[in-house]
Amino acid sequence: MADAEEKKGDITDSAPAPEVQPPSTQDVADALKANDEVQSTMHVQSLPIRAYLDTTVVPILLDGMSALVKERPPNPVEWLATYLIKNNPQGSTANS
Repeated sequence: MADAEEKKGDITDSAPAPEVQPPSTQDVADALKANDEVQSTMHVQSLPIRAYLDTTVVPILLDGMSALVKERPPNPVEWLATYLIKNNPQGSTANS
């Protein structure tokens, strides 16, 4: 068995290494952006409850409630829900 392995030799002896191109500047930028997004998401998810809400919900909720007080619609809960959906800073949630 050892003789058979010696006859095969190392694969690098018989095959040239493939030529590898370095990543483009755009590929590096895209990878860094993706990494930042993942890190940001992980950070937000690990926050304590109050900090999570202060970061993600409170700003848009306060804006909506300020607009609600000015508008004073007959159905304030439905109006606020519509406001929050239309002004969602995270974009559409149709995929969720």
